[in-house]
This record gives sequence, structure tokens and C-alpha cells, in this order.
Amino acid sequence: QVQLVESGGGSVQPGESLRLSCAASGIIPRITAMSWYRQAPEKQRELVARIRSGGNIDYVDSVKGRFTIFRDTAKPTVYLQMNSLKPEDTAVYYCKLDVVLASTYWGQGTQVTVSS
Repeated sequence: QVQLVESGGGSVQPGESLRLSCAASGIIPRITAMSWYRQAPEKQRELVARIRSGGNIDYVDSVKGRFTIFRDTAKPTVYLQMNSLKPEDTAVYYCKLDVVLASTYWGQGTQVTVSS
């Protein structure tokens, strides 16, 4: 069974930074992608950033230039460095792990609040 444990959320002011971490544990099949999603109140969950096994990275347009996704494949852990945070970044952030045979695992979510 794969478990994902997220950490690093919190409350910050606009312009500040946070780093989210998501550590995978258990018997983990071959990973095809690690991603961060977010869901704001009354909105659909959206993809924020994804890093594929080959290293390709995708970002949603609203975070390009401010957020950086990176990983430590040895652990395995995926990170989301969030700089220049804006109030519209407020959401619950979830990590997602895609593995072979199209299986998917989700973290429990961590709250990020950006407010002055």
C-alpha cells in the first residue's frame, strides 16, 4: 500500500514563500509522474504542476515563474516551492502519484492560505 504524507502548508502574507513536501512510502510501483493539485473553495480541483518520470515539467499558467516543482527520486519525495504567493493561491494542495498500470494515489491535502 502506498502512502503519501504532505507537509509545509500554512498561512502567509502576499509576496511570501512556502515549500510543500510530499513523501511517498510503502511498496511503490514504478512512478510515471508526481504532481501537485489544488482546490479552492467552491472550485474544481486543478493541476498546478507535474513532473514526469523522464523529467518533463508542466505548470498551470497562473503559477509559471513563481512555483517550482522538483523531486528527490531516491526517497521518493516531490516538492513545490511557491514564491511570490498571491491571495488567489489560497487552496488545499494535494500531491498525486501516478504509477504503472494507471494506478493513482493522493495525499491528504495541506492548506495554504495567503492573506494580508
